[in-house]
Amino acid sequence: MPPIDTGGVLALRAQILARNAALSPTPVKPADSFASAISAALDTVNRGQAAAGVASDAFERGDSVDIAAVMLARQKASIGFEATLQVRNKLLSAYRDVMSMPV
Repeated sequence: MPPIDTGGVLALRAQILARNAALSPTPVKPADSFASAISAALDTVNRGQAAAGVASDAFERGDSVDIAAVMLARQKASIGFEATLQVRNKLLSAYRDVMSMPV
């Protein structure tokens, strides 16, 4: 009986595992993705409020800033903040509902 070429079999196995790893997506933990989504949303709202503050300060100093641009930035920041409050309220409501469920 001829000897079995284990080097070729192991090389083929390594290629299959490498292709399988390349094709399968990296697992995402639900807690990490939720936390990162909330963090990104809060960062966006924070940047909008900071931009509105900068535009307001520039207008108050008398820089060449259009009042319409200032008001638009302030409205965007206000809408973002209101949306954040609504999401917070919905999350708190869902938390209370879950906590009041009988076990």
